[in-house]
Amino acid sequence: MGKTLLGISASPRKNGNSELFIKDILKRMGEGWELRMVRLPELDIRPCKACYHCLFDQMRCPQEDDFLATLTLLAEADAYVVAAPVYLLSANGSLKGFLDRGLQFYGFVDRLWAKPGVGVAIAGIDGMEGSGKRDVESFVKLSMGDLRGSAVVYGALPGEVLLSEANGEIAERLARALLDPAMRLKPEGPVCPLCGGDTFRFLPEGRAKCMLCSGSGHWKDENGSLEFQIDPGDHPLFLDRGSVDRHLEWLRGMKGRFLERRQELKAVVKPYLGMGTLLEGQNKMSKK
Repeated sequence: MGKTLLGISASPRKNGNSELFIKDILKRMGEGWELRMVRLPELDIRPCKACYHCLFDQMRCPQEDDFLATLTLLAEADAYVVAAPVYLLSANGSLKGFLDRGLQFYGFVDRLWAKPGVGVAIAGIDGMEGSGKRDVESFVKLSMGDLRGSAVVYGALPGEVLLSEANGEIAERLARALLDPAMRLKPEGPVCPLCGGDTFRFLPEGRAKCMLCSGSGHWKDENGSLEFQIDPGDHPLFLDRGSVDRHLEWLRGMKGRFLERRQELKAVVKPYLGMGTLLEGQNKMSKK
């Protein structure tokens, strides 16, 4: 039987650069692979309601939309590619909208853990990718995948992404990385020793925070080359399978912590109820 590559496009353009780049990666993976495509902006993916139902019992979200079907396709795939266009220096919001429902990943962790995945951010202007690369990396990491590589490619007009020889080389490298973990792409320059991320927040007194895994520590300049010493902190989300299980238990424990402090929380919230005017659908205004 053949293997399935799931292409997750966060572009509202049908057959746009995100979708075309996914298909270019597939073409370079050789025979034996079937492509399944998901166009996130076309799906009914509703906002998370923060009800936490997906953490207990059957671990399923009670909302009846397209999220579960999409997550099931991801669980069934042998590998996946996430491609997103950059809108105002970050990935298209449909990618984050799907990821916001990600607590349900814990109900599928046995089928998602360490699945080969790559991420591609597509920007229209060279150097204007903003956080797009980190956004697609976060999607793979937080969906429990094995991030084999990520890249920024450039192309604004539909199909333009296929005209660049450099983009073709990137597609080839990402295809190889999906097929062979030894071929995973390594970022150029300094990386987080915990997760391999290359996006950092620099803080006073030589401290730094990895913006992919949220580990924090220190940086130093070694003969003109930056080096990072990063520690995982108290709530690592995806560094190993144990960290996934521990965070799930912490999340489940929130229910008990809320019940213990419910009266205290209600008292502090009460003075703020009814403040302001809420904008509702169809420009209806109401006091809340």
